[in-house]
Amino acid sequence: MVQKPSIPKGTRDFSPEQMMRRNYIFDTIRTIFQKYGYEPIETPAMENLSSLTGKYGEEGDRLIFKVLNSGDFLKNVNPELLSTINSIKLTSEIAEKGLRYDLTVPFARYVVQNRNDITFPFKRYQIQPVWRADKPQKGRYREFYQCDIDVIGSNSLLNEVELIRIIDEVFEKLNIKATIKLNNRKILSAIAQIIDAPDKLVEITTAIDKLGKIGINKVNEELLRKGLTQEKIEFIKPIINLAGSNITKINNLKELLVDNEDGTQGITELQTIINLIEDLKLSAKVVIDLSLARGLNYYTGAIIEVVADDVEIGSICGGGRYDDLTGIFGLPDTSGVGISFGADRIYDVMKEKQLFKEQIQSTTQVMLVNFGGTEGIYALSVLAEIQKAGIRAELYPDSAKMKKQMKYADKKSISNVLLIGDEEMKSGYYTLKNMNTGEQQKVNLTELITILKD
Repeated sequence: MVQKPSIPKGTRDFSPEQMMRRNYIFDTIRTIFQKYGYEPIETPAMENLSSLTGKYGEEGDRLIFKVLNSGDFLKNVNPELLSTINSIKLTSEIAEKGLRYDLTVPFARYVVQNRNDITFPFKRYQIQPVWRADKPQKGRYREFYQCDIDVIGSNSLLNEVELIRIIDEVFEKLNIKATIKLNNRKILSAIAQIIDAPDKLVEITTAIDKLGKIGINKVNEELLRKGLTQEKIEFIKPIINLAGSNITKINNLKELLVDNEDGTQGITELQTIINLIEDLKLSAKVVIDLSLARGLNYYTGAIIEVVADDVEIGSICGGGRYDDLTGIFGLPDTSGVGISFGADRIYDVMKEKQLFKEQIQSTTQVMLVNFGGTEGIYALSVLAEIQKAGIRAELYPDSAKMKKQMKYADKKSISNVLLIGDEEMKSGYYTLKNMNTGEQQKVNLTELITILKD
């Protein structure tokens, strides 16, 4: 019996209709990226594990898909190591590469390798898939696309402001109502210092980052498991739950973190960004959220996350400031900031809210009916003229029955069908049928092109 084909969990096939919708998202984002002066690059799907590991925290590193070495990957492995069943040590022997976890670390590696050819500040965008060995669930996939922009080689907070403007413009264009959340890693670092647990910063941020997913009680349990006392956890809770306006939160933070250098700097950066965007008349709400942590290790300053107001699906965009990610690869003291749009979650939001326009559904604007023989050859020449005018058109390949050809056009949601029979060939006026209304009209080639371009 032939085994039924399948694909790995957490991955998906995309139909033509889905791809047209996805391309609409990609094209919208790409156009806005380019408008702000960002340039495209691409990096390989695989990176050396030495480039990837140690950048995402212990939890992130576990989610990296490892790629087995080519050929007999066990050939040179010490038999004693095989018998110990130590997967961590064994992995380093049999896998030197991994699928990229995000686009930021490969970007940092790219910058270092190409630093002599790059003009700083370097503004790049990248639209490519990434992979995470995560548990598949709604809005969480093992293979998904990210649409990244980063500015590297500049400390200016104007870069954060520009990213917020881009976020706002993208979601306004896609008609998604969104809230932009802001925090600063220095504030989180200050909290860890005040409770005398600076060595637990990664554990604290990783746990806090799950607040929206698992709730405060589960976060507390995780912090206890990571070695924080109940007293320290109780000190953290009112800070991450600060309420009120952005200004109120900033003023309260100033009192709480008054004697801490990192905290004071983080608050100043946060306040500067809020002040700069105040008069920009953004469509999205911008709120300070002190529970926002984003568990990635490399963030050092501003943290940004975006959620859809009407759909519970988690973050649809996020990012932040990293001061020395390139230093890991040999280029120290080069600050950068970037954000990543999650195209797959954006797609899910737009589908749930029925935000895709009808014209996105079909790639073909007009189909020419094939009557075969002389009419078919004539229709082929008309097709060429229509396509030269930049109109998406196709000729049905076979001279099949009219019912079959019309059914094809209907199933593909092609809104216009052109019929060119013997009479139309002689007169130069063709029959154009609107598949949505059923109306028919006689048009010459010039009139046809004008109608289809409108």
